[in-house]
Amino acid sequence: MILKNGRIIDPANGIDGVGDIRIEDGKIAEVKVGGELSGSGEVVDCTGQVVCPGLIDIHVHLRVPGQEYKEDLESGLGSAAAGGFTAVACMPNTDPVIDTAPIVRDIYAQAEKVQGARVYVIAAISKGMTNKELSEMGDMKDAGAVAISDDAFQVQEAGFMRKAMEYAQMLDLPVLAHCEDTNLSDGGYMNEGFISTKLGLKGLPREAYEMDVARNALLALQTGCHLHVLHVSTANEVAIIRFFKSLGAPITAETGPHYWCLTDAACEGYNTNAKMNPPLRLQSDCDAIIEGLKDGTLDAVATDHAPHANYEKAREFAIAPFGIHGLETSLALGVTFLVKPGHLSLSQLVEKMSTAPAKLLKLPGGSLSVGAPADIAIFDPEATWTVEPDKFISKGKNTPFGGWSLTGKPTTTIVNGTRIYG
Repeated sequence: MILKNGRIIDPANGIDGVGDIRIEDGKIAEVKVGGELSGSGEVVDCTGQVVCPGLIDIHVHLRVPGQEYKEDLESGLGSAAAGGFTAVACMPNTDPVIDTAPIVRDIYAQAEKVQGARVYVIAAISKGMTNKELSEMGDMKDAGAVAISDDAFQVQEAGFMRKAMEYAQMLDLPVLAHCEDTNLSDGGYMNEGFISTKLGLKGLPREAYEMDVARNALLALQTGCHLHVLHVSTANEVAIIRFFKSLGAPITAETGPHYWCLTDAACEGYNTNAKMNPPLRLQSDCDAIIEGLKDGTLDAVATDHAPHANYEKAREFAIAPFGIHGLETSLALGVTFLVKPGHLSLSQLVEKMSTAPAKLLKLPGGSLSVGAPADIAIFDPEATWTVEPDKFISKGKNTPFGGWSLTGKPTTTIVNGTRIYG
């Protein structure tokens, strides 16, 4: 396959220019900027489009095993491909929990039968995600786990978190932490503030999240463990992470598109598709998130893709589950709200969505280096389209962006030299 006349953006190699890419035997064989390649095989005209390393999402809920009515590997990995993602890392809060090596191996075995994005498994910190007994991290790493996480079942006891981080550091496993002090959040539903008061809904105070970011950052300093802070949503979290990075703490962090383009006003009318945890905050927080992306405090963009069945979201706000669909809108929300206003360049957006995630979890991909796997995303940065949730490949249609007009549309996704979308 030869990809012709595309704008090649490869932050890992400092490339941003029009050229061609040759793919042979599933790998990048040649990259030529400012010239043309010839040869046999399929020719794909990429004129006017961006050709970049496949996007990588390190925070996705695929609901496998046990919750396949929400999402399964075929729908989830197909949804990822439609969003320009060539790889995703799946979270462990499933049923049963991903807390043993056989479950890790089973997910990989199932994924081999599915044509879609690659999948990497994130395992649980504790058995059953009960935060009482550490999981067998070493066995799960041997089975292919790339990180451990407490996502959705936050570790509340500092001593237990310290022990988990000590073991993870010895095994060179990143700890992906949902930072929330549940003694403070105490069963809230949305951002604590004017709108939660107006709607009569119990709020989730920002301090509950900020305090836990600081605690875990201190533990990262103490243990030397790589702490990755999941879904940063407040200005103070950005400031805390920036401070601890200045001290040399081994911390990285991510945010999601909804945290730079939505505020808690989206919950007006008891809109359950805007209910997520961490919750949507204020415009000042959105502004701080954008600044954190610009100055490198926030290393990566991840969707926290959390599909739910329609009937689960069609409930009263207080009992509807947290979470939104993310994979098929993420790139366009980046182009529309970060690139078009001039906050980030296209190259910087690709770095946040591909190169950096690959580095954070030490995954293949994230570059167009010769010899690398031919995992490639092609998208039209000028295409405008309307979000129609019923057309999502994902089973989860739960998005607050339905009806929005966005710019930036994936057209072709290639994994290991094979076209899996477009």
